[in-house]
Amino acid sequence: MAAMKIEEPPVLKGDAETEEERSHRRRWWILAVLGIAQLMVILDSTVVNIALPTAQHALHFSSADRQWIVTAYSLAFGSLLLLGGRISDYIGRKNALIIGLVGFALASALGGFSVNFTMLVIARSIQGVFGALLAPAVLALLTTTFNDPAERGKAFGIYGAIAGAGGALGLLLGGALTSYASWRWTLFINLIFAIIGTTGAVLLLRRDRGTDNDPLNWSGVLTATVGLFALVYGFSHAETTTWSNHYTLGSFAVAAVLLISFVRIQTRTKYPLLPMRVIADRNRGGALFAMLLGGSGMFGVFLFLTYYLQETLGFSPVLTGVAFLPMVIALSISAQISNIILLPRVGPRPLIPAGMVVAAGGLFWLTKLTITSSYISDVFPALIVLGLGIGFMFAPAINTATYGVEAHDAGVASASVNTAQQVGGSIGTALFNTLAASAATSFLVGRTLTHHNVELSTVHSYTAVFGYTAMLFLGGAVVTALLLRSGAPQVAKGDVVAVGH
Repeated sequence: MAAMKIEEPPVLKGDAETEEERSHRRRWWILAVLGIAQLMVILDSTVVNIALPTAQHALHFSSADRQWIVTAYSLAFGSLLLLGGRISDYIGRKNALIIGLVGFALASALGGFSVNFTMLVIARSIQGVFGALLAPAVLALLTTTFNDPAERGKAFGIYGAIAGAGGALGLLLGGALTSYASWRWTLFINLIFAIIGTTGAVLLLRRDRGTDNDPLNWSGVLTATVGLFALVYGFSHAETTTWSNHYTLGSFAVAAVLLISFVRIQTRTKYPLLPMRVIADRNRGGALFAMLLGGSGMFGVFLFLTYYLQETLGFSPVLTGVAFLPMVIALSISAQISNIILLPRVGPRPLIPAGMVVAAGGLFWLTKLTITSSYISDVFPALIVLGLGIGFMFAPAINTATYGVEAHDAGVASASVNTAQQVGGSIGTALFNTLAASAATSFLVGRTLTHHNVELSTVHSYTAVFGYTAMLFLGGAVVTALLLRSGAPQVAKGDVVAVGH
């Protein structure tokens, strides 16, 4: 970054211009602060998962209750993201970021000190609430801080790498903390992230005012929040029961009615919670669709490949995390190349579908895994291919989904990106768990129920999920190729979000 020659804008007279110039000079430090804050949110989706068996033993709760430690966070986070994005537009992104960081840290401390199951679930729910305020503020600040195409590409490449690789890093960190410290440190670690992030935000970010003073659309808030809650709950409930369970079906019915009502309200009200102009753009819509599918597929990959490494190959939690590092490195490289070099020249249309095709190739490679496969020859190369594909998919999608958004829509546009990824993750976890269970059962039909056959059926269920995910990505490649526009991104005059807005 130091080698880049960036032409500084002229310094204007007046306090406001001086503050803006100061913020511009600090933009790469601001990126580091935003990266830390985003990493904390992304890590929390997986870092606690590895610690769950240990936490269950320590707090004496049942296996049936265990899933609520994960679900409590995803329900609050997923259902409140749109509201969180709009709140950040009202109170200012710096205020939203600091409040989100402090609240997330306090909730993490509460969870770390939990003495029973109820206390831990409440803490995870509060984490989700403040995460829903924090995540849109991070992306909105990134959007308003970097406007130069070359710098924006680098910044969003880094952000895209964090979004795509954060889950794998969470597995590594969670395994290390659980093995060498305590399961409680998978929550306490957030205090360190929050202290660094809050200090950086206070020192580096300029004080911004809310960019949206329109009245809050409460009917939109209610239908969106409850609708998203019902949708995420429905998939979570299907994961632990069945798709035909009356609570599952009821949740999906409520979600459908409320979310359809939400869209109708947004098209008719003067002050929408989610202006349709934000998602109606073909590029933005295609990018959000890619985030939905990407989130769905990645959660499945992390979950079942983790199972394979630990249960079949016998890896420890720490070694499992290390095993994902090649994918993280490949993802980081492709995210930078796609955003800095390719996206400004060719636009998102060839990149995002190509990323999905490459990722599908890595997944098809994983379908060849058996109980006798080795990490070096069978898993390692597939992870490299998968990481390259995900980098080409995630980083340009995040950049495109927030490109050219007007200043007062930056928060809600950012929330849309996070919502797509979070809802996708909920769908993927429930759907692929169900498909895995069905594949394992089908494999055992007509076979003797021996330990060897059970082991074979388990690996078969993993490879079946990898195959389904690959086909999902291939279908997504076709859809995004049709949705996205050709050519480099173009923004209408007046739409570019400047740092000083």
